Amino acid sequence: MANVMIVDDEVEILELIEAYLIGDVHTVYKYSNSKNALLAPFESIDLAILDILMPEIDGFTLCRKIRERYTFPIIMLTAKNQDYDKINGLSLGADDYMVKPFNPLELLARVNAQLRRVQMLTALTVENNIVWSDILEIRGLRVDVQAHTCYLYGKEVILTPTEFSILLILCQNKGKVISSERIFKSIWGEKYYDGNNTVMVHMQNLRKKLGDTKKRKDYIQTIWGVGYKIEE
Repeated sequence: MANVMIVDDEVEILELIEAYLIGDVHTVYKYSNSKNALLAPFESIDLAILDILMPEIDGFTLCRKIRERYTFPIIMLTAKNQDYDKINGLSLGADDYMVKPFNPLELLARVNAQLRRVQMLTALTVENNIVWSDILEIRGLRVDVQAHTCYLYGKEVILTPTEFSILLILCQNKGKVISSERIFKSIWGEKYYDGNNTVMVHMQNLRKKLGDTKKRKDYIQTIWGVGYKIEE
């Protein structure tokens, strides 16, 4: 059971999502506009579902405001099947997105997948089921698996659950090239397809937080046509 916030100005969709979440024993905080959503008890929220096209304060703006202080998973809903909307949402810190009209059972599955991923970060394993060390350190970068925290030269780097998962996969496989397909399957549990920008956008966000630039990539290296890696 988790505390899930839904923000959508379409009351029918709001109530439909609420019904499925309650049926799955989740507690729901629902808001029909973003202004009221800003008053939500964010410290108690485990996941948020945000519609993009809302009056006054749109979902992009609300997502950005949430990410200023909180790292719980965010799923964006969009009526536009446009790559720009998806990339923009992911760039602002969203973890996943769905295009309207959507199957509520699929949305529920994605909600539970995000919640499980947060809960299971402490138990991440490689393919051969060997459990890795709780503390991973690479050239000033320190990743604490149990505490779900990341420090760069002693200063905490605030990461979303998705960003933390990607960094953890790379650190656990330091020196090895990990493909976008493998990262996507490990985190989202879905089939990867060419042209999917999800991993790339999250990787850009992660690099920015680690201080990597186009001219100087201290941590995450891109091996074009193959994948990504962190050197020893």
